[in-house]
Order: sequence, then C-alpha cells, then structure tokens
Amino acid sequence: MPLVTSKEMFKKAYEGKYAIGAFNVNNMEIIQGIVEAAQEEKAPLILQVSAGARKYAKPLYLKKLVEAAVHDSGLPIVLHLDHGESFEICKSCIDDGFTSVMIDGSKYPFEENIELTKRVVDYAHERGVVVEAELGRLAGIEDAVKVSEQDALFTDPDEAVEFVERTGVDSLAIAIGTSHGAYKFKGEPKLDFERLEKISNMLPGFPIVLHGASSVPSEFVELCNKYGGQIPGAQGVPESMLRKAAEMGVCKINIDTDLRLAMTASVRKYLAENPSHFDPRQYLGPGRDAIKQMVIHKMRNVLGCSGKA
Repeated sequence: MPLVTSKEMFKKAYEGKYAIGAFNVNNMEIIQGIVEAAQEEKAPLILQVSAGARKYAKPLYLKKLVEAAVHDSGLPIVLHLDHGESFEICKSCIDDGFTSVMIDGSKYPFEENIELTKRVVDYAHERGVVVEAELGRLAGIEDAVKVSEQDALFTDPDEAVEFVERTGVDSLAIAIGTSHGAYKFKGEPKLDFERLEKISNMLPGFPIVLHGASSVPSEFVELCNKYGGQIPGAQGVPESMLRKAAEMGVCKINIDTDLRLAMTASVRKYLAENPSHFDPRQYLGPGRDAIKQMVIHKMRNVLGCSGKA
C-alpha cells in the first residue's frame, strides 16, 4: 500500500466521532514504536515531520523510514509536514512525496494568511496532496514554534468559515486553549468547547485539527524527574477533554510531547539501572517499547481510532 492522503481518513473519523493520531517522528525508533502500535490496534495513522525533525534527521531519511514502515505494516499512513512556515518548504515536501502539508500562516494578518494558504492549496491540489492550515495561535514552545501567552489568540468562528471558503483548505487547526510543549496550563485545564461547537456547526463535515494536544501524564514526568530530569509542574490536556473534542468534529489530534516523555523516561531509567551499558540498542529498545505503549494507550482511550484502519 502506498502513502495515502487524509481525505478519506477524516471523512470516516468525522462520521464515526473519533480522531486520527498525528504523531511527530524524529528517528527510526520513534517511527517503529508508533507503527507497531498502529499495527496492533489496526488503526489509521498520520506520521508528521516538524521543522526540528527536518533539521535533525533530514527529510530524505525520514521519508525513507516512513516508506519502510508503509511497506512493512501495510497500514494506511499519511506523511504530513507539520508547521510548514513558507510556500517553499511546503512545495519542497510536496515535490518529495509528502501526501499532506501544513502551511502555518497564523503569525500573519488574516488576509496574508489567506493569500499564503491559497497559494499552497493551489499547488498541492494540482498534485493530489491535501493541505492543513492554522487560524488563531497557540501559546507555548515546541521545535520552531514559539508563541507567548499574550500573543495567543483563539480562533474566531466567522473568520474560520471565511478562511475555509476562500482558501479551499482541507482541514483547519484552531486555537481553543491548547498549547505547545509540556507546560500547557498554570491552573485548571480548560478548553473552549463552546467555541469548538460553534465552529463545527458552522463548518458541518469539515475536519478540525487540535495542535498542542499532549496530556503530559504525571507518571512519566515523575519517572523522568526520579532519574535525573528537571521538569517540575508540567501539565497537559486531560484525556477526557480530548476524547470530547474528537466527538465534536476534531478529526486530527497532534501528539508529540507525550512521546518525548515516554521515551526519555524509559531511557533515563534504563541508564540509571544499567550504568555499565553503553550500546545504544540497549536503551533505545526500551525507549521504542515505551513509545509503542503510549501510542496504544492514546489510540484506545483518547482517539478512539483502534480497529478503524
């Protein structure tokens, strides 16, 4: 089975009131852990590449690893560019065989965002590639995305409708209170479900995307800290909120921080307990297993996409 686009995936997800997991990939072990989980759960899958991943591993290496995963698993897999910051980056990924790209023009004024997004949409659609865009901005820090709380703006429902109509974009990432990184909330976690419901009602059948949607499980934060980590007070989006969002038109949920936490906690624990070991396979193997178990948990308990491949 070749790489696929998300079009049919999102249609089924919207109708079935579940979401597809979009997991960020950076190396072989992360890809293997995610794909093994999807195989076990018989779940559709989006593997996405961020600016940081492109810089770290180079797009060609990641693409070939994802192609190997498709060949090995036989699963429907989307290869997605996460937070493409320019037309040129999106074009390059489209030309390299990505089946989905995100153009992030959320930092620009509304009209400029529309103009940039429409340009990417026109180029992508001519080549059978789907496009995600973003309207509204998420606070937090993750890879090249740095937005202060003061600059974070929730998505305006009327603007969302106009944006989709004028750009022809295939899915839209909105801001309703999630944020990038491990420190998403200082107080009580809260998402603007009223805003999400309004946008979903005004764009019936249209796929909504949630970025910054890791839950930052406390047990993994504690495990990291127990073995030398220093990430106190990290807090994510409660899984019950994400499950609710998936039932309200959110068809794609981005997860990155939770994978990092799972792998890092496992590697820290292994090295602390086995100080004489220095073979990377010895500690990256358990790290890969931790990724797999985290993704299985997400697919079963948050996304609701198990058995939907």
